[in-house]
Amino acid sequence: MRIGLAGAGRIGTAHAETLRALPGVAEVVVADADLRRAREAAAKLGVTAADDVGALFAAGLDALVVAAPTDAHAGLVMRAVEAGTPVFVEKPVAPDLAGTIEVLEAVRGAGVPVQVGFQRRFDPGHVAARDAVRSGRLGWVHTVRSCTLDPVPPPDDYIPGSGGLFRDCSVHDFDAVRFVTGRQVTEVTATGANRGSAVFAEAGDVDTGAAVLTLDDGTLALVSATRYNAAGYDVRLEVLGSQGGVVAGLDDGTPLSPAAGGIRPAGPAHTGFLERFADAYAAELAAFVRMVADGTASPCPPEESLEALYVAEACGISRRERRTVTIEEVRR
Repeated sequence: MRIGLAGAGRIGTAHAETLRALPGVAEVVVADADLRRAREAAAKLGVTAADDVGALFAAGLDALVVAAPTDAHAGLVMRAVEAGTPVFVEKPVAPDLAGTIEVLEAVRGAGVPVQVGFQRRFDPGHVAARDAVRSGRLGWVHTVRSCTLDPVPPPDDYIPGSGGLFRDCSVHDFDAVRFVTGRQVTEVTATGANRGSAVFAEAGDVDTGAAVLTLDDGTLALVSATRYNAAGYDVRLEVLGSQGGVVAGLDDGTPLSPAAGGIRPAGPAHTGFLERFADAYAAELAAFVRMVADGTASPCPPEESLEALYVAEACGISRRERRTVTIEEVRR
C-alpha cells in the first residue's frame, strides 16, 4: 500500500522510518509545509517527497499518517475522511473541544477508520498492566498512579499555544488511566505550581501539576506532571489492588535511584518520549497498517481522544477555580 505522511518534523521522520519497513507498505510519500524539509527527509530515508499537501492527496494514497503541527490536524483528518482515506493522527485531534467535536461529527457515519496516536496503549508495560487488571489477579483496584516528567521544558514559543500542561502533557496519563482500568473518570480535583521559567505563568499555565481523578467504580487515580525533571524522562503507571500491584515503566532507564541502598538503574536514563516509547510508536503504526489492510475497527478512535480531553479540560477548570469539577460539567 501507499502511505502518505503529513509532517516531516522529528516525530514525522521517525514515523516515516517505521512505516517504510512495515510489511505491506510499498511506498511512503511525505509532505511538509517546508518543502525543503520534506525533500531532505525523503532523501535521507529513501521515501518519496510530495511538493505540498495537495500533491500528497493526489498521490493515490491508501492511508494517511498525520504528524503535522496541531493546528493542522483537524483539517487533514477531515480531508482524508472526505476522500475515503483511513487516517492515523497524532494527538490531539484538534486544539480544543469544539474542534475535536467537529471532527467527530464529520467522522461519524463516514465509514472511514481514524486512529488517534495515544502510544501508551501499545507500550508493553501499560498493556501488561491492563491485562493484570482484566485478569482479576490484582483484586479490586483502589489506586492508580501515573506520571509524566519531562527532563527539560519545551521551547518558550511553544507554551502559549500548547493548551496547558494538563491538555498537552497529562492527557496521555488520562488516556492511560482509562485504558488500563477500563473505567470512566467522573470527577477531578487539580492544582499546579510555577517554580521555573516565568513563561508558564505568563501564558496562564503551570510547569508542575497534579490531579486526583475519581473513577466510576470509586478507584482513585493520582496523576502528576512536570516540565522540570533533569534526571531524565520518566513515565510510569502503577496499579494497586486489594490483592497485588504492578508498575509499568520501571526499567533500567527509569531516572530514579534508591534513597538508601537498594538496586540502582543499570542503564542511562531515558532522554525523551521518542526513545522511551520507540517500541510503542512502532507497534501503533503496525496496528494502523493492519487495520487498513484488514478493514478492522480502530484501536483508538477519536471518541477515546475526546474522553481524555474532557478530563484535561476539567483539570484546567479545577486548577483555575480551586474546586472539584465533574466531567459532566465539561461534556458537550
